[in-house]
Amino acid sequence: MRVSQSWLAELLDDVPPADETAEAFVRVGLEIEDVHRAPELTGPLVVGRVLEFEVLTGLKKPIRWCQVDVGELAPRGIICGAGNFAAGELVVVALPGAVLPGGFAISARKTYGHVSDGMIASARELGIGADHAGILVLPPGTAEPGDDARPLLGLAPDDPDTVIELNVTPDRGYCFAVRGLARELAASLDAGYTDPAARVAVPPASGDAWPVELADRGCARFVARRVDGVDPTAPAPWWMQRRLLAAGMRPISLIVDVTNYVMLELGQPLHAYDAARVSGPIVVRRAEAGEKLRTLDDVERTLDPDDLLITDDSGPIGLAGVMGGASTEIAGPGESGLIDVLIEAAHFDPAVIARAARRHKLPSEASKRFERTVDPQLPPVAAERAAQLLVEHGGGTIAPGRTDAGAAPRPVPVEMLLELPDRVAGVAYPPGAAVRRLAQVGCAVELVTGDDGRGHVVATPPSWRPDLVQPADLVEEVLRLEGLDIIPSVLPSAPAGRGLTPSQLRRRAVSRALAEAGFVEVLPFPFVEPAVWDAFGLAADDVRRRTVHVLNPLDAERAELASTLLPGLLDTLVRNRSRGATDLALYHVGQVVLPHAQPVPMPDPGVDSRPADAELAQIQAALPAQPVHVAAVLAGDREARGWWGPGRSASWADAVEAGRLAGQAAGVELRVTAATYPPFHPGRCAALRVGDWIVGHAGELHPKVVEALGLPERTCAMELDLDLLPLDDRRPAPQVSPYPPIAVDVALVAAADVPAAELADALGAGGGELLEDVRLFDVYTGEQVGTGRRSLAFTLRFRAPDRTLTSEEANAARDSAVAVAAERYAATLR
Repeated sequence: MRVSQSWLAELLDDVPPADETAEAFVRVGLEIEDVHRAPELTGPLVVGRVLEFEVLTGLKKPIRWCQVDVGELAPRGIICGAGNFAAGELVVVALPGAVLPGGFAISARKTYGHVSDGMIASARELGIGADHAGILVLPPGTAEPGDDARPLLGLAPDDPDTVIELNVTPDRGYCFAVRGLARELAASLDAGYTDPAARVAVPPASGDAWPVELADRGCARFVARRVDGVDPTAPAPWWMQRRLLAAGMRPISLIVDVTNYVMLELGQPLHAYDAARVSGPIVVRRAEAGEKLRTLDDVERTLDPDDLLITDDSGPIGLAGVMGGASTEIAGPGESGLIDVLIEAAHFDPAVIARAARRHKLPSEASKRFERTVDPQLPPVAAERAAQLLVEHGGGTIAPGRTDAGAAPRPVPVEMLLELPDRVAGVAYPPGAAVRRLAQVGCAVELVTGDDGRGHVVATPPSWRPDLVQPADLVEEVLRLEGLDIIPSVLPSAPAGRGLTPSQLRRRAVSRALAEAGFVEVLPFPFVEPAVWDAFGLAADDVRRRTVHVLNPLDAERAELASTLLPGLLDTLVRNRSRGATDLALYHVGQVVLPHAQPVPMPDPGVDSRPADAELAQIQAALPAQPVHVAAVLAGDREARGWWGPGRSASWADAVEAGRLAGQAAGVELRVTAATYPPFHPGRCAALRVGDWIVGHAGELHPKVVEALGLPERTCAMELDLDLLPLDDRRPAPQVSPYPPIAVDVALVAAADVPAAELADALGAGGGELLEDVRLFDVYTGEQVGTGRRSLAFTLRFRAPDRTLTSEEANAARDSAVAVAAERYAATLR
């Protein structure tokens, strides 16, 4: 939200310099984005009148050779590339010798066959706005040719106008208007304040201006006011255009500028309809499946049943609180040269508007205000204010009657112990501070004696503060306005701790091990869209499809909490690939959300006391399981190619090894067995086990999944549930034997469908305590081993902790290992 110092000064008794104003806003909890001071501009800058112009032909773009009256004896010839002005209109001219913002010096120079004796400037070139689509055209009567343009633009050296830009947080929607910002500034400075809404005289309604029906609770109030005979070609006054430019808006036309100005002034979004194009009564209702609406940006949108619509007999004419429809926009004048305008001022449910704006990716100035809550008492005031401005500057007349359908909710009084702010802050505030500060907020305050015999404050919140619903909210307002900086900061003495918990140590160890192995940690988006499960090829009854829906998601298409880390990781991989990264190894350690098959209702305990034990137990039971997982994805080369060789592509074996590495870091030796588990390739998928219990999967993704998600070929992944791993608080030191090992190679011939991991387990079981390691180093299939069989060669490493092994002991242990493999899988020694 951008607001000029001059506009604030109109509503306050005294406004300090810009820096002090910014500090005052910060004191009451508002965030300052920037302070935009008047741009530096020197030299002659005057008002000019375009007398005539000639359009030069034969050029790549239209160029005008203009004769401009700048208050001198003879007009000046100026070349201009804009086309948004006509002869007789007033413009701003920078004469030779002027220096515009950015050090842009103006001089007479020859161009397009003429000597351009100055420059007709745009708002951006003057540093007072961002519009550069055309030059700045002043309304008639604003000034005379030759007048100094600086005072008109707020650039006078002795009285520059500064613009303060604030970041309005979601809980401070009333500050999305000069009305709210001036009130906050007045409270911070203890200055007098004039409410602009109080200056608008709203006459009693005498009948309806237009028939309106509220068919949905998403619209609590709808006010309609009609102004007939408005001149659509009349320009907005310069003071209004200047304030719009300072707020970052581009002046368009009188009707549009008036609705934007009133929204900035009061905080109530308005919409203006061409009354001649509205047919029948206006009905506010939800959309029907398949309905379409062409909005003002000329985009046809397919509507959702959750969308709230403004409709007439022809169908939808506006997406409520977001954007109007093209069918009823203000068109050209009628046969009389005038137009009848129907003004809408409504109050909509914030959540409904927020969902619609995000669903259609259509953030607007109106939706930004509605989703933060707008004062429900404002619609008749804002509609009357807009009607009066149209009559004053557009020559219209206000039609009899005003429609006011629905009603504003009644505020609920809140009672607070008078001394509660002092107790919460630990500060002895001056007597009457709480009452005074609540009155500055806008509350109607009454002092009463409570049942406990102590003084209480009964505050009725103003209509623009629906967030004041409990004593803690009133305390916050008192503390905020009295100054958070005066609350003492006392650091409590922390008891001696025991360091990180075992689960925290495990999480850090796993993350460190993967990073040391060349993986890069990322923080993927934690929400998913339901369509990803179809891309994964999950069955309809797969438990991973059971997710928790977010009521107010950041992305309407991805509104489910992830039940696995893979969708977010794969999305991050695709994004990095699109930015030129080809060889990727990414990982993430985080929680997933697994809702219960039979959800338990979540209770709604009060905040005035500690929940009962039964309530706490129900809250714990209602929360979904949130185990910590670790996942990794690989694509491209795992070993880079170079002068030393061709490199090696990442494969399913690398994903399996990443899982085993994570298990080792967690203090667990994982067993690897063949598995079939979407979204993995059925022949290149491994189950990671602790004993016989599956704790994760790893392997190469299915080609259909790779294609559906736009992944590189042979993308591999791993995911492991860390919370399923046994957690041992003890960290024994590794046993290192000083005696040499003996390595023995064995080649076993077994059926081709016997997994290598199963044979390795059998060798480990038979090798006894002397067997230190089993490692597969070769696989052979061919005529020598027979059809349907293969040879697997292993290296067995034996070592004793207390002596040097003899060959006889090593061979005996080897024979025992081979015997177990033969017994379990009919393997023979090759």
